[in-house]
Amino acid sequence: MTKRVLHVVSNVANYADQAEPTGLWLSELTHAWHVFAEKGYDQHLVSPKGGVSLLEPRSLKWPMADASVKAWLTDRNRQALLATTARPDQIDPADFDAIYFTGGHAVMWDFPDNIGLQQITRDIYERGGVVSSVCHGYCGLLNTTLSDGKRLVAQRRVTGYSWVEEVLAGVAKKVPYNAEQEMKQRGAFYEKALLPFVSKVVTDGRLVTGQNPQSARATAERVAALL
Repeated sequence: MTKRVLHVVSNVANYADQAEPTGLWLSELTHAWHVFAEKGYDQHLVSPKGGVSLLEPRSLKWPMADASVKAWLTDRNRQALLATTARPDQIDPADFDAIYFTGGHAVMWDFPDNIGLQQITRDIYERGGVVSSVCHGYCGLLNTTLSDGKRLVAQRRVTGYSWVEEVLAGVAKKVPYNAEQEMKQRGAFYEKALLPFVSKVVTDGRLVTGQNPQSARATAERVAALL
């Protein structure tokens, strides 16, 4: 049977300073989408509120805007997908074999405390599915608990955008919290590459996490291997 993957994207369009835009880091979606499309998987988008997911402007500039990004920007059908994402209450977790949390700083605001996304994640995982994230997408795993009350990430190996990368990207003073530290405080065994902005993927059972935008394709390949 055809595997089905649910991509999670943000609805947030600005940092706390409304004059500073953020949003979905597009390549983190497009790279994974391409990998899954090659496998023939059925793919869908969900966001915390449903509807439009706006794009992080920096993700649309060279060198981040590669061929896969440009293809999305010029494809009306794919742009429509980002304008009409589903709400969590419109999703039946039983329909999906994997969930993949995309990133961009926007997700730091609307992923962690969304109960609907937490329920979907828990249900997919406990049915034997794969839970995955890339870059800031791991913020969507911070507060997800399993049916036994334990945190999904507790005592699990994970990675995600590091604090060093936040500093080097010049946004450390703009983000609402230190995601790396928050993950550690929840009992996760956080790992990162020796060098910043280098691809790194960590697999712990059916939990797959990628560190940064450069890790999106490799993360999706690891998810596909598990599926």
